[in-house]
Amino acid sequence: MDYKTILVHLDRGAHAEKRLRLALALAKAFKAKLLGLFAVSESRMPAYAVSQASSAMVELLQRNRSEAMRASETLFNTAIFQSEGIEPEWRSAEDDPAEAVCRAARYSDLVVLGQRDSDSEIDDGMPAGFVDQVVLEAQRPVLVVPHAGRFDTVGKRILIAWDAGREATHAVTSALPLLRRADMVHVVAFDPHERGDHGDIPGADIGLYLARHGVKVSIAEQTGSGLEVGSQILSRAADQCVDLIVMGAYSHSLLRQRLFGGVTSEILETMTVPVLMAH
Repeated sequence: MDYKTILVHLDRGAHAEKRLRLALALAKAFKAKLLGLFAVSESRMPAYAVSQASSAMVELLQRNRSEAMRASETLFNTAIFQSEGIEPEWRSAEDDPAEAVCRAARYSDLVVLGQRDSDSEIDDGMPAGFVDQVVLEAQRPVLVVPHAGRFDTVGKRILIAWDAGREATHAVTSALPLLRRADMVHVVAFDPHERGDHGDIPGADIGLYLARHGVKVSIAEQTGSGLEVGSQILSRAADQCVDLIVMGAYSHSLLRQRLFGGVTSEILETMTVPVLMAH
């Protein structure tokens, strides 16, 4: 299976063009249709301001959103024009952005989002928790692109953070089109004797599975000696110069996350290379 439809989310943020370029490169590599979706939250005003807002203010907010949508569509069309062999489709949505992306994801093979940049001075129009919600609810693999750095291509050297769980299995099988094209795929079982049912040799079974699919793969295990798993993953990614991390996405109760931390949340907050997640 290859990716036949790739969905890229666009917003008002400064990093939209970067993830659009990456989505274009993937669409070209897989000869896939590229669906661009503009979806942002409505501008929020304090309750006291809502009651006092004039019709002119409401019209101004609506006009600002329309202008942002047109600018995003122009960005999309310009990028398509500069590429060759891409079948494009443009959409915009006015409802909740996470719901709009999840709805479009039902008819896509891969979703491309941008990491939230909480330090940016530009209002991207995205609610807190947008990426987390899409990753957990889209039921499709989600490729999250960091806001820092430049990523024109992904998938030459890939790290799989393997824990032998359902989510990790879903992520690996969803990433197979990329894994088969990679120069090398490193499967690493992090703290395997504490996490997951790995069998006698952690990573061996998934390594054999991938090899049967034609993936050039190595397997290893790593014990963190007190380091959080998220930190171990990012450190290993840097050591092996990978340009993509593949991992399962996990949801935890608020109490559990406060007590033990959340690997998914940590990676989404501190990622240094693109991450393909599936839940």
